[in-house]
Amino acid sequence: MHSHCGFPIKTALNLSICMDLKAGDRFLWMSDMGWLVGPMLVFGGLLVGATIVLAEGAPNYPQPDRLWRLVERHRVTYLGLAPTVARLSMSLPDAALAERDLSSLRVMISTGEPWAPEAWHWTFERVGQRRVPLLNFSGGTEMGGILTGTVIHPLKPCAFAGAVPGTGADVVDISNGASVGVGVTGELVMRTPTIGLTRGLWHDRERYLESYSSRLPDLWVHGDFASRDADGMWYVHGRSDDTLKIAGKRTGPAEIEALLMGTGLLEDAVTIGVPDPIKGTGVVCLCVARPDTDRDTAVKVLSVAVTAGLGGAFKPVDVVFVADLPRTRNMKLMRRVVRSAWLGEDAGDLSTLVNPEAVQAIRAARR
Repeated sequence: MHSHCGFPIKTALNLSICMDLKAGDRFLWMSDMGWLVGPMLVFGGLLVGATIVLAEGAPNYPQPDRLWRLVERHRVTYLGLAPTVARLSMSLPDAALAERDLSSLRVMISTGEPWAPEAWHWTFERVGQRRVPLLNFSGGTEMGGILTGTVIHPLKPCAFAGAVPGTGADVVDISNGASVGVGVTGELVMRTPTIGLTRGLWHDRERYLESYSSRLPDLWVHGDFASRDADGMWYVHGRSDDTLKIAGKRTGPAEIEALLMGTGLLEDAVTIGVPDPIKGTGVVCLCVARPDTDRDTAVKVLSVAVTAGLGGAFKPVDVVFVADLPRTRNMKLMRRVVRSAWLGEDAGDLSTLVNPEAVQAIRAARR
């Protein structure tokens, strides 16, 4: 539950003060109302006075380059997208993007999941032509934004310029709540109760307090791993509850997925952990291949890429090709749904998926 005061004010702060949305902008961010992005687009965009561009359906259907056609047709100046959209667009023929006039773009913003370097560079260089800032933004439906990029701070691939004002964001050791040093990965937390915090969970206030405020005294634990570098830039490394512990070593799915995507063989990939009798957890990679990929050869190449990057303990127990992966309307990958489908468990509420048929396809691939 959100209040009619806190949430609109927070979204306007995130978009206008932090990310430079202006009244003269045409703002497109394909999403739905089930996640932060949809309400942020409507509340924040209209409070600022921007023109909102709404489009039904998905950004890659009926044409694979539909999103870029919308930007061209409606002269969009301010574009939001998830890294998954960029990864899917990377498979477009060079001529397809070259035919689109994207010169209206002034700012691009992104949220939903960590970037892989290849996708970030592709978006900044091919879409933005190295002139349009690509601002990383991270937050949640429960509290709005916590980390952001701005148009007045330097850009680094996949990084955030800093914390959203009023959040008291920090990276801490989860065992004691102490701030960690440069280059050390820890839990992303807030030390200040921002105005955008939810008022609670529907009919379950105790679960709300237990979920976010019970692990460390006086800290909001966001559920993401993060770090800071020597230049003061911030990085988010994925959900801390998605962490894979394999043969005593920990890593995030995003690190494995970046290695898979770096082969150039895939349109997209997701990594999950599954029970393993020897290592405790084994790696399964579900991949969407590019049309010209030889799948038999690709399995070996992908497996070698993971082991070369992270070590033999992370060698995938399975590399599986599927036609698509479960996504929300703004193309955010639903890793929990993938894992549940692969393990034959109840995948929960699928109402926000744009492609629920992908769940059945994953179950069939396991058999």
